[in-house]
Amino acid sequence: MKLKIHVNDTTFTATLEENSSAKAFAEFLTQGDMTLDMHDYGSFEKVADLPRSFPRNDKQIDTDAGDIILYQGNSITIYYDKNSWNFTRLARIDNVNKKRLQQILGKGNVKATFSVE
Repeated sequence: MKLKIHVNDTTFTATLEENSSAKAFAEFLTQGDMTLDMHDYGSFEKVADLPRSFPRNDKQIDTDAGDIILYQGNSITIYYDKNSWNFTRLARIDNVNKKRLQQILGKGNVKATFSVE
């Protein structure tokens, strides 16, 4: 199963992690697509609150452009640059780099639709 993220006119696919958080998130999305208003935070990520909490598998990790992260069990983040913290990685966007993500995500808020295929 792959995660799909649609932002503006671009659709990304992402490979889900092997953990209970990613599994629960994917199962939730089988009920239907989820569109979130994501806002910029710290000039390295887009973040949004989730409609419910998901299990956490937090560990100290270094993020990179393309990481999809669950934060505190109830927020989702798309990273377009680096960070280091206690997070749960949900997925990693396939075949994308920092420059491309910054172009697509742009500045300010974006709408992102998450689904599974």
